[in-house]
Parts: sequence; structure tokens; C-alpha cells
Amino acid sequence: MTQTNRENFSGSITTFFATLSAAVGLGNIWRFPYVVGENGGAAFLLVYFGCVFLIGLPILIAEFILGRSTQKNVVAAYEIRGGSFWKVAGFMGMASSILIALFYTAVTGWVYHYFFKSLTNSLSIESTQASQSAFLSFINDPASALLWQWFVILLATLVICLGVQKGIERVTKYSMPLLFLLVLICLTQSLSLPKAGEGVSFLLQIDFSKLSRESFLTALGLAFFKISLGTGAMITYSSYFNNKVNIVKNASQIVIADTVVSLLVGLVVFPVVFSFGLAPESGPGLLFETIPLVFSKMPFGQFLTPLFFLLAACAATSVTIALFEPSVSYLIEKWQLSRRKATIGLAIFITLVGSLAALSATPTGLLGGIKIFGKSFFDLFDFTSSNLLMPLGGLFTAILVGWRLSPELVQNELTNQGQLALGNFVGIYLTILRYITPILVLVVFLQALGIF
Repeated sequence: MTQTNRENFSGSITTFFATLSAAVGLGNIWRFPYVVGENGGAAFLLVYFGCVFLIGLPILIAEFILGRSTQKNVVAAYEIRGGSFWKVAGFMGMASSILIALFYTAVTGWVYHYFFKSLTNSLSIESTQASQSAFLSFINDPASALLWQWFVILLATLVICLGVQKGIERVTKYSMPLLFLLVLICLTQSLSLPKAGEGVSFLLQIDFSKLSRESFLTALGLAFFKISLGTGAMITYSSYFNNKVNIVKNASQIVIADTVVSLLVGLVVFPVVFSFGLAPESGPGLLFETIPLVFSKMPFGQFLTPLFFLLAACAATSVTIALFEPSVSYLIEKWQLSRRKATIGLAIFITLVGSLAALSATPTGLLGGIKIFGKSFFDLFDFTSSNLLMPLGGLFTAILVGWRLSPELVQNELTNQGQLALGNFVGIYLTILRYITPILVLVVFLQALGIF
């Protein structure tokens, strides 16, 4: 294991919260619960966990191996373990995190706008149409959209400038437990609603008849995309691991905790939706249109609405920080910039280019009519990162760790130099990583391109 003077996470708990924070984002709130409900509930979860075991967990462990064994930024990690050619995979991961940050900061800004509006009880909306109109009016207003995006960028910049332990670790140490607490508070009230049982049934029903070929493909995609693989975030964060971190245990806990958060949020949202006779939907409309409407009509809605949006803000901010860190780490190590200069430089770039995403989030936005390859700036950044760079990055990682790294190095990293007894796990892991995971990642890639 390479030893450097690089700053590390201070302990196992903080390591877990930090890496979990890179996985738990807005998708946990508006997409995963809906997909589970629409595809057979608990039946889909069985398929999903199978896909996680075959694609998500193996690549996450592989990224942890690359990060901790090199103690370097994402580009250097690939180069050290694979040679100069493999730097391409590192740059793809870093590019992916930047592209996601360009539009994710805009969406996170929407969350903060709704959080602060809810504090003044300004989200009491009387109809679905009024709620939709209010949302579109906000995101299509250039000044509002940009100011809230810039607020998020400034917040992430301040945290990252403080460093690994004083910034990232300190924030995630409190934000992740707070997120769980907020979920439980909202859950208590949500489950007390008259038709809460319908929402619970929608999410947790066991209906194998709803499983289809598309369900399996969806589960594969979720197993890959949901835990921020292929962005360089997990490699960068694992480069801050100390030599006592149990990589297999940490990765498994992240996958389980991420799923639990998603399901708990679903148990908050869908009882509310069904109790008020609204149709569940996937996408930001659920968060920014439906939630303000139904919470305004609930008992204690004035109290619960800001709590819910604070929950979403915690998740979104932590992911934003994780998206910044790969590039910051690279700039520090490659170009010997101070953390402050590297972070501010990246923040300026994301502010300038990310504004294109904020102003093109809808077809009626200021820049919404400008198309590149038939896509708005917002959609182009999303498509390039999610459909191209992330799957390719995952594929490269599986091949590099599975075929190029020596089994001895993999074994040493997974067992902490022989201190952990894993039995036959290492052999089973390498078999899956070599022969099964790359094929499944390729399926995800082709599916994302609309080919499969």
C-alpha cells in the first residue's frame, strides 16, 4: 500500500458517512422509490439486489481498491495501476463528475429555494396546476435560477476549502445522521395519514407479474448509477481511507444504507401522495410540484415541509461536494495548487459553464431553445456524463482491477494485508469482476444509448 502524507478520514464512522454521502442524492428521493413501486415492489428489490451484487458492489470495491492502494487522485490512480493509457479512464471519471456538477448544482439550487420558501410558509399552493406554474416560473426566471445555483457552488466551495477532515468529513458526519433523523420524523407523520396503507402497498407489494425484461434492465442501470460509480468520487474518497478500513464491509454498508434511505423516503412520499389522491410520478415534479401541494394540506404541514426540503438539501449538497472533490484533488496533486486555489478555480469554471444548464432546464428557459445534437445544455451535460462517460468508466475499472492488477494486490487490499479473514471471497469476487460485471456494464452502456 502506498504511503503518503495525504490527509485521511479520521475514523471508520466518518469514512462510512463520507462515502455514503457521495451515493445518497436526489435520485433517492424522486426516482428510486417510484421505480420500485412500478416494477413489483419487493419483487423488484430482489432483482435489484442481485444486480447490485453482480455490478454495483464489484465496481465499488474495485474503485476503493484503486483509491486506497495508490492514495492518489483519480487520474494518477489509474496511471499507477495500469500505465499511461489508463489515464484516459481517470480523465473520463473527472470529466463525468464535472459535467454532472454543471446541472446538479442548478437542481440543488432549486431545493434550497424551496427550503427557504417553506420556512416562510410561501409554498401553500391550492392546486396541481398552480404548483406546476410556480415551479416553472421559478426555474425559468434567469436571476432566481442563477442566484440559487451560485449559492450552492459557494457553499460547496467553502466546505471543500476547509479540507478533508475539517470540511468534507465534518459536514458529512453531521449531515448524514441528520438526513436519517429527518426521514424518520417525516415518516412518522406520513404513515399516520388515512390512506397511508395504499402508499406502503405501492412501494412494498410483492408482484412478480410486473417484472419484465425492462425491469431487469432498469435494475441493472440503478445498480450502477445509483452509487456514483464512474465519476471518480469513490476513487477520490477512498484515497483518503486509512489502512484499517475494511473495504468490503464499507462498500456493502454503503449499498445497503443507500437503498434503505431510498425506501424510507418512498414511505414518506407515497403515503402522502395516495392520501391526497394524486398519481405518483418519477422526476423532479414529484419533489417540486407534488410535495409542496400535499404538505400544505397536511396537519403540521408548515413544520414538515421545511424538514423535507432540508432532508433533500442535505443529500444534494453532500453529492455536490463529492462531485467537486475529484477535480480539486487532481489540481492539487498534478499542478501543486493549494486546496483553496484549486477549489476556487473549479468553482469559477462550474459557475460560468453551469449557468448554461441553469438557463436551459426547460424548453421555455432563456437558453432552452439552443440545441446541440438535438439537446439543450442541461440535457447534453446529463446525457454525456450518465450515458457515455460513467458506463465506460465503470467498464474500464472492472477490466483494470479484474485483469491487470495482480490477484495478490487485490487480496492484500481486501484483507488489509492479511489481517482480515475473508475465506473464498476474494476468488469469488475476482471471478465476478472479470467475467460477469464487464458484460453487465456493457449492457447498461448499450441500454443508456438506446441500443439494447
